[in-house]
Amino acid sequence: MYDESKLVKQAIRGDSRALSELLREHYSFLYQYLLKVTMNKSRAEDITQDTMLKAIEKITAFQGKSKFSTWLIAIASRLVIDRVRRSEVEQHWLKEEQSLRAIRFETLQSGDEWSDALQALGQLSSDIRIPVLLKYYYGYGQDEIASMLDIPVGTVKSRLHNGLMKLRKELTEHEEA
Repeated sequence: MYDESKLVKQAIRGDSRALSELLREHYSFLYQYLLKVTMNKSRAEDITQDTMLKAIEKITAFQGKSKFSTWLIAIASRLVIDRVRRSEVEQHWLKEEQSLRAIRFETLQSGDEWSDALQALGQLSSDIRIPVLLKYYYGYGQDEIASMLDIPVGTVKSRLHNGLMKLRKELTEHEEA
């Protein structure tokens, strides 16, 4: 007979057989949940596997305040959210990279010069590029930039510093090449 609470206690104490049985019992349930969440068979399979691995790694953190299946669902849901965020960031970068290529092409086609500085600037993330442009190209002060972007002045200073460091590094590497 299947006694989940007993298996959970054994698994937490390091009994790999008990953990294996728990995961086997919940695999189908978890996969069906993820299939509904992702609406994608291969993604559901991947996240189910990742969830199982995470459960193996973190079993000692399971406190038993909820059902084991609830704990697995929480892990799986966080993994889905992380993948969606990562995917959004990747899509954003792809679009920016394509836009940068298009602008460079148009600039070169019209006979204008595309400087190494513009290329390096295009490599910065937009959250760093915007303050750098506003400060050093358009001449706005840090307080004005903070107000425009609705971020603290300290954040503007940090982004400007990071942006300049990255630009210097990029331009120095380009000169050496």
